[in-house]
Amino acid sequence: MKGGNSYSFRGKHVSLALVAIVLFSALMWTWERNPIATTLRSAQEWYYLPSEFPVEAPIESVGNPSLEKGATKSIAPITENRTKLQLDTEGVAAVNSIPAKSPETRYNQHVTSSRSKVGTTSLEKGVTKSIAPITENGTKLQLDTEGVAAVNSIPAESPKTKYNQIVASSRSKVCNYAKGKWVADSRRPLYSGFGCKQWLSSMWSCRMTQRPVFSFEGYRWQPENCEMQDFDRTAFLRKMQDKTIAFIGDSLGRQQFQSLMCMATGGEESPEVQNVGWEYGLVKPRGAIRPDGWAYRFPETNTTILYYWSASLSDLVPLNISDKQSDVAMHLDRPPAFMRRFLHRFDVLVLNTGHHWNRGKLTANRWVMHVNGKPNEDKKIAEIANAKNFTIHSIVRWLDMQLVSHPRLKAFFRTISPRHFFNGDWNTGGSCDNTIPLSNGSEIMQEGSIDSTIEGALKGTKIKILDITALSQLRDEAHMSRYTVRGTLNSSDCLHWCLPGIPDTWNELLVAQI
Repeated sequence: MKGGNSYSFRGKHVSLALVAIVLFSALMWTWERNPIATTLRSAQEWYYLPSEFPVEAPIESVGNPSLEKGATKSIAPITENRTKLQLDTEGVAAVNSIPAKSPETRYNQHVTSSRSKVGTTSLEKGVTKSIAPITENGTKLQLDTEGVAAVNSIPAESPKTKYNQIVASSRSKVCNYAKGKWVADSRRPLYSGFGCKQWLSSMWSCRMTQRPVFSFEGYRWQPENCEMQDFDRTAFLRKMQDKTIAFIGDSLGRQQFQSLMCMATGGEESPEVQNVGWEYGLVKPRGAIRPDGWAYRFPETNTTILYYWSASLSDLVPLNISDKQSDVAMHLDRPPAFMRRFLHRFDVLVLNTGHHWNRGKLTANRWVMHVNGKPNEDKKIAEIANAKNFTIHSIVRWLDMQLVSHPRLKAFFRTISPRHFFNGDWNTGGSCDNTIPLSNGSEIMQEGSIDSTIEGALKGTKIKILDITALSQLRDEAHMSRYTVRGTLNSSDCLHWCLPGIPDTWNELLVAQI
């Protein structure tokens, strides 16, 4: 009896257990099937992102959400323009999928800081595709394999596309340094003519002369289709660290050299700058008025700036070294010995020639034209214009071949500096008394160079043209004119320029192209 009751009691317990299991299974099955269960999903999945709310608000309120088994796709947040943001595998919207009109900047800032605060969201097996974001104009963004919008598929309204359009537009407009206009600039000149006595020849420092007007100093050259950076001497010396820039040419080349020395020092006394002319053999010979050139080094950056006088850019060799009155062989087809000897030490080379190519200069200097190592017998080459053209083409060909073995060297050939003698020439009473800036115009619109000889010689070579002729032609008021330190002369220098002055602009164009 007792035994029977015991078995009956146990049977009831077993029945109740089975009923409980069945009910629990039914409840769980109903729970999974019941739509009410979706109310427990992550707040981040449902949150709509209005523009006035910070992005981190919904993200920081999420603990560690996990999607229920069987979910087929996730619902992404929507921005103020109703664009859905595609979530990556960490539950954070992919930055590249944000459309152009969404608050992208704020979003990026907050997403970066909040990634570490968000738990890992695992996408359940069975997710077959993600919803591609749609922009306000209805364009779908093409997603790559990770669900992030591919950059190239961003519509035209996006910042990247606009940036590319701007770049493409600027590339189509070539910066022509010789084409542009002179504009007034109250920040000029770049240095003081009073302060740069250490580097300026007194005859070219107009502030030290009796000249009454200096309005020519207040202008800068603005090239077309490009913004030329203001000259910064610190940046220039840093750019030229451990480098040498060499000017080889006539007295206008010397002016450009002195101009750059004043620009690099700010027109201030610079006792730390070293005279290293001896390294290049630039020392004044006994009985000479001056050396054949100068070389100075800025020790802090190891930058060397030098000038070598070679008015014709041809190799000059006395026919009789022991006779000071001897004729000098002017080898038209051979570059100066100085240039051949030290070319390997140059990083930037600027050549110029022009104003010494006249019969009077050649006769006074006793220069005798030589070609192929012997006196020239070609009457055609003997003509001054042809001899100049022959020499320029010869040195350009030689230098262009040397650039193959000197890949770091940047070579420039400066075009001729214009003269402004009115009512005569330099020896017949010509003058340049105008003091009004830009009285003949301020703008250059032509494409090619006025100096067709230099331009033609450089075609097809790796040597760059430093075209300063046309822009300098507009500045007849900026020459030395008739003013000197001692007073006013009857004759005028309408070839050389006041410093500070136009050669500063030549150097700005040079530095911009280095």
